[in-house]
Amino acid sequence: MEDVLDVYELPYNPLKPVVCMDEKPYQLLGESREPLPMRKGSDQKIDSEYVRKGTCSIFVFTEPLGGVRHLDVRNRRTSIDWAEEIKCMVDVHYPDAEKIILVMDNLNTHKISSLYKAFPPAEARRIAKRLEVHYTPKHGSWLNIAEIELNVMTRQCLKRRIDDIETLRSELSSWEAERNSNSAGVEWRFINSQARIKLVSLYPKID
Repeated sequence: MEDVLDVYELPYNPLKPVVCMDEKPYQLLGESREPLPMRKGSDQKIDSEYVRKGTCSIFVFTEPLGGVRHLDVRNRRTSIDWAEEIKCMVDVHYPDAEKIILVMDNLNTHKISSLYKAFPPAEARRIAKRLEVHYTPKHGSWLNIAEIELNVMTRQCLKRRIDDIETLRSELSSWEAERNSNSAGVEWRFINSQARIKLVSLYPKID
């Protein structure tokens, strides 16, 4: 916990951006009956029954101090999917960064070893050398600012049924562009000095 909180206190440095990463499973849902359109004095009517259209995974990378984020949608969330997303982050979104300080949880696919499953050793090592990884502790995913971004995304963009992955990609792309145009950032205020008081029960007791 203290390691992640130290990262959040670092000053903004575009050559060493702090990027928080997380992913969210998403259920694609279709309508079992055509919704009744909205009319004057009456909301749109949607049937409580729905049709399952499969699942996918939403990947989010957010830079709290830079006010930018990137989202992608994949059919699965395998080691290969994660590795390809990391390569895209390194080579496309932060090609000029000296080092990317990456905060994420300990999901079994979120490992440097996943890069070696996706790419030849030299390429995997090249990507890995661009990263400085900091993991949130077990049961401490609330420390990942990317979770805040996912919650905002869910409230603003996903509070309705979307039945196919291409529509989902289009909707998220529009949401991402608007939020980036507003340079929406996150002001994280919880620091180690507060943690040692508010979460004192988590620390070992020294006689």
